[in-house]
Amino acid sequence: MVTVSVDKKHRLTRSADFQRVYRQGKSVAGRYLVLYYFNRSPGSAGGPRLGLSVSKKVGGAVIRNKVKRTLKEAFRPVQDRVAPDYDYVIIARPGLAEYIEKSQMEAVTGAMAELFRRANLLQEAD
Repeated sequence: MVTVSVDKKHRLTRSADFQRVYRQGKSVAGRYLVLYYFNRSPGSAGGPRLGLSVSKKVGGAVIRNKVKRTLKEAFRPVQDRVAPDYDYVIIARPGLAEYIEKSQMEAVTGAMAELFRRANLLQEAD
């Protein structure tokens, strides 16, 4: 399994992209994360695109950046197994920073994978 990093072309950066996912997409919520997803168009090239939203309620700038780095890293193992023609926005809920501090990276990856599984967007590993 070749893992592709979450580079610039696989990220949502424009506000209009985020708004489209929020308004036209669907969502699934967990204790620490919320996943919004929107099908760009069947067969669209480019693979899945990820956007992250971490509010000031999660913590200060240093904490928010750490949470974003952790979420990007947690997305990498599931990136090859998610539906490729979707845009995803993951919202961090308050309490996620503390959860990251006291748990392992596998727990954060598992929580993220569970959201994708509940949305029926995750293909099981071979």
